[in-house]
Amino acid sequence: MSEVPGTPVPAKMSAADFEKVAASDKRVAEFDSSKKGGLATLQHFLHANPTMVPVLVLLFSVGVFGLLLGERFFSSFTLTLILQQVTIVGIIGVAQTLIILTAGIDLSVGAIMVISSVVMGQFAVNLGLPAPLAIACGIAVGMICGLINGVLVAMLRLPPFIVTLGTWFIFLSANFIYSANETIRAQDVAAAAPLLQFLGTSFRLGGAVFTYGAVFMVLLVLVFFYILNNTAWGRHVHALGDDPDAARLSGISTTKTLVSVYVVAGMICGLAGWALIGRIGSISPTSGAEANIQSITAVVIGGTSLFGGRGSVFGTLIGALIVGVFAMGLRIWGTDPQWTQLTVGALIILAVAADQWIRKVSA
Repeated sequence: MSEVPGTPVPAKMSAADFEKVAASDKRVAEFDSSKKGGLATLQHFLHANPTMVPVLVLLFSVGVFGLLLGERFFSSFTLTLILQQVTIVGIIGVAQTLIILTAGIDLSVGAIMVISSVVMGQFAVNLGLPAPLAIACGIAVGMICGLINGVLVAMLRLPPFIVTLGTWFIFLSANFIYSANETIRAQDVAAAAPLLQFLGTSFRLGGAVFTYGAVFMVLLVLVFFYILNNTAWGRHVHALGDDPDAARLSGISTTKTLVSVYVVAGMICGLAGWALIGRIGSISPTSGAEANIQSITAVVIGGTSLFGGRGSVFGTLIGALIVGVFAMGLRIWGTDPQWTQLTVGALIILAVAADQWIRKVSA
């Protein structure tokens, strides 16, 4: 007589007793399997869809503040105002997402954005260049800054954190030196090159107020969502962050891909510099001081793994909106602004903990 695994069978057992023992073991096995299977299914689902958690958090936070504050929060004007306020972070977050997908990090994105905006302003207002050419020059400066980061990280094999920390100081100092730490006033920009302020122009749709900068941010997210999910370059970026050795063995030029990621991120930072001018009207070398930290915050809360290979620019937009919702909701509620910082800090820790849990179980 064969034994049922996991259950000792006596030497003498009737057919009825044997069936009882087998049925008992089967129920226990099915219970354990369903319990583990349900948990594993959830973990694999979250691993394959990293934006689901931030989407649920966003819907929950909007619902809670809507119930607590009523029409003061849950109105088209307030909700679109949140979208306007996260425009810069959302654009910079796309650049930061690309870097973090490769298991890197870029602390210089804010400095690249600011120096790009300063170049645009200096060229258009002080040198009299046509605004489109000035904008193109600012974007080109952003790409050059990204190229410097990419060469140092990909070719010299230096740690991204250290490289971008150093270039953050360099780009920021170059920005102050070039601009002589002087702000170009909004009225001077409007008079000499109104195109620089275009992305700050607003328009109405019903009771909602949008800016072209917010529309540009959404379009940028959609474009890079498509690129990362439907092009060879996007697949190479994910593969590079997931396992660089395997990517290299599969024929991917990891060095060129990594350099290109930093260059594209620099280009996006240049575009963010244009949006920054539209957002604040003037051109200040001191603006965007916290953009690097804010972008990392949006990326992490948006579900992109700091270990690389898994994440989405759509999730980054959701992460930026979560921060914007909490900031706006707590401000309307009349709480101290420090509560917003406390909430964001807690969200970051929870997001990283969730990422670790998903990676551990999915492995």
